Amino acid sequence: MISDLAIRIDGLGKKYRIRHQRRERYVALRDVLADGVRDLFRRHRKYQRPAVEDFWALKDVSFAVRRGEVTGVIGRNGAGKSTLLKLISRITEPSTGRIELIGRVASMLEVGTGFHPELTGRENIFLNGAILGMRHAEIKRRFDQIVAFSEVEDFLDTPVKRFSSGMYVRLAFAVAAHLHTEILIVDEVLAVGDAEFQRKCLGRMSEVAQGGRTVLFVSHNMAAIRRLTQRCIVLDRGRITLDAPPQDAIEHYLKQSSEGIAEGRFVRAVPRPADRPFYVERVTTRRQAGGDPTAQFDCDQPILISIDYAAARPVPGLYGYVQLQRLDGTVIYEGDSTDAGANPFDRLPAGSGTACIRIPERILGAGTYQLYLSFASGSDPAGPVVDNPGVVGEFRLDDTSTRRGNRRNGYLSLKLPWQVSAERP
Repeated sequence: MISDLAIRIDGLGKKYRIRHQRRERYVALRDVLADGVRDLFRRHRKYQRPAVEDFWALKDVSFAVRRGEVTGVIGRNGAGKSTLLKLISRITEPSTGRIELIGRVASMLEVGTGFHPELTGRENIFLNGAILGMRHAEIKRRFDQIVAFSEVEDFLDTPVKRFSSGMYVRLAFAVAAHLHTEILIVDEVLAVGDAEFQRKCLGRMSEVAQGGRTVLFVSHNMAAIRRLTQRCIVLDRGRITLDAPPQDAIEHYLKQSSEGIAEGRFVRAVPRPADRPFYVERVTTRRQAGGDPTAQFDCDQPILISIDYAAARPVPGLYGYVQLQRLDGTVIYEGDSTDAGANPFDRLPAGSGTACIRIPERILGAGTYQLYLSFASGSDPAGPVVDNPGVVGEFRLDDTSTRRGNRRNGYLSLKLPWQVSAERP
């Protein structure tokens, strides 16, 4: 029955108009002459790229979410996940279709969504609550919990335009998660920040879900998707390709994500966008420095991960995040560029370069792994997510030098020495 539903989406679509003509503030005479010559030749071509194209970020999307259900939304970059959440949150209008929401909605989509930059953190808490239709007394009752969770007590009376990206994220999530609404929508923004903050956010979302609120959750963290959600929707090129239990959806997504990754090489399809100060262009996996890219390794060989990047300017606080996961979505390792001491990406000089990660031999067990990569900053306007290429590699490990070989259980391939002594310690 419709009374059991919190969200109903029917035939939803969002169309954007893309213009291809070049616009420049200053046009020299040589540019006018050159464009005239190009136009002369274009007239003789059978096909000319249109000046304006329609791009469907979402098309014919239909699904329903029951009250109290926690639903994950996953898909590759550009699949339409963020567009879907913005439509449901009424941040933008759909081109086609219909959205029905039964209950108040709190959204955590981008840093500072719903915040007024000139108002203080304290004032924005009450402003957000009022926008959600909550009474002043109701907001005040939860005020201390919000402040304690956000950990921005010392800056509460500072205009939020002076907040770092990390402080924005903390306060915005605290407001969305603690002000009581029937529907909570959370985007990938929670994938950044320190590990303790991520654990707090996931723990709070788990409490929200157990409390009977409806949650729509977008993430590349398959462990979080498996832990929190009861079903999962997979998007690809603006359409739903699967609506299934989390494990089935995760397996489908990981197989889908590996498309375009061939023989240890991942190449970005488009050049660095003008507004992105740091951009990963290519990722390769090799057995040794200078060797050919490969996706096949032995457990006795190290794995060298090379990340070719382009930086338009130094980004304060920039750090890299890496995750290794099995094809069933199990996270085997996660870490970032601050783990081993000095962070090489913090204020990295402008230009092109290569970053390297070395996974020592005899660490990972036999099996197939996927490599997930993102870059973030908690102190730059471009953050918190600076670049999120997502799944950038897939490789296979075989164990050929031990008795159990590929039949060895577990996730490690360490060779632990056994020693026997006639004397007891």
